Amino acid sequence: MAQTDSTTETEKRDLRTGEPFWLADGAPNLAVRKTPKHSTYDVIIAGSGISGALTAWHLCDGKRRVLLIDRRPPVTGSTPASTAMIQYEIDTPLFKLSEMIGQDKARRAWKRSAKAVQRLGEIVRLENIPCGYTEKPALYLAGDEFGFRALQTEQAAREAAGLTSRFIPAQELRETYGMDRTGALLSEPSASADPAQLTAGLLRRAMDSGLEIVSPMEVCDFVATGAQAALTLSNDQILTCGHAVFCTGYEFLKSLESREHRIISTWAIAARPRGKLPGWLDDHIVWEGSDPYLYFRTHTDGHVVIGGEDEPFETGHMNAAKLQRKTATLVEKFEKLTGVSLYPPAHRWAAAFGESTTGLPFLGPVPGHSHVHALMGFGGNGITFSVIGAEIVAAAIAGKPDPDASIFAFPSDTDAP
Repeated sequence: MAQTDSTTETEKRDLRTGEPFWLADGAPNLAVRKTPKHSTYDVIIAGSGISGALTAWHLCDGKRRVLLIDRRPPVTGSTPASTAMIQYEIDTPLFKLSEMIGQDKARRAWKRSAKAVQRLGEIVRLENIPCGYTEKPALYLAGDEFGFRALQTEQAAREAAGLTSRFIPAQELRETYGMDRTGALLSEPSASADPAQLTAGLLRRAMDSGLEIVSPMEVCDFVATGAQAALTLSNDQILTCGHAVFCTGYEFLKSLESREHRIISTWAIAARPRGKLPGWLDDHIVWEGSDPYLYFRTHTDGHVVIGGEDEPFETGHMNAAKLQRKTATLVEKFEKLTGVSLYPPAHRWAAAFGESTTGLPFLGPVPGHSHVHALMGFGGNGITFSVIGAEIVAAAIAGKPDPDASIFAFPSDTDAP
């Protein structure tokens, strides 16, 4: 293969620091190979996080030869840093997104997101994946960025689009939830889960249908010409495939750098409550219309998982002193809002996080490279976006383009020269 073109490499980042709650018992145990069995595959997937796992699950049908490669052990990248609040709600409110991309596209994006949450629940049940998957409505609190008037406008936009959402006035919010805000939106479908076990479960089911996993191994370069793509691995082996899919998260292809997205930092903790939790807290996931915003939910073992305090610095999560300060801030904000006292967090972590100007992910064919696809699930509901991305890629590989693919396509400024 020709000398490596830097635009076909992926960024290398320290994706997270601290001790993610989901890896308390170590990384999931998956059977992996050190080198590929074959020199050619129908599909090669780079990345063993939730996007790669969902893509593999969709593509492994017992007929295709599918290989998944990761430079790390499986399920040890960004996915274990997720708080796994699985929502249909996109970071950019529907009424705001309509102003950005048009009402029809915005409604389709939000409705596809809702459909993806439902579909993920179906997959978990179908495959009987033990990951603590629990369906819960989402409570979106008024905050300093979106107050109760904005939430009322948003509720009307969702209702007009046929989405399930209800505005809760301040008095009802205090009486039912014990929180003092000017209002909230209650929406469904949404859920919570253990993201590491969810991802591992999907990979195991895909392996049952023929998926091969090679780790640690890195894709160093690729060329896509004619009817196939050729990939150079870190052991200098060259593989060919009908399609290559990059599910490398925030270590994305350099050719996909764009003004439309950026890498920032986020923080999270898991802590046990000092007393009994109010009944509603186990049954909801909660976030707020503030900047930076707070979000939280419980896990099946009784821990409260809390996240937020995002900062627009791509290396901020690597600062150990900042992790300590952010932990204290998350505890303080949660306790003040809910009245629930916490024990010192047993787990605290920080991670790189991606966001886009619209709040939408970039999913599908890589501009300028035939037979190459990528999933960049920027935004707060990355797991939901991973479902959509896997569906879009699977449809493209099957030769049946997804009707919503254009909504989630890569922006024009990522086009290869």
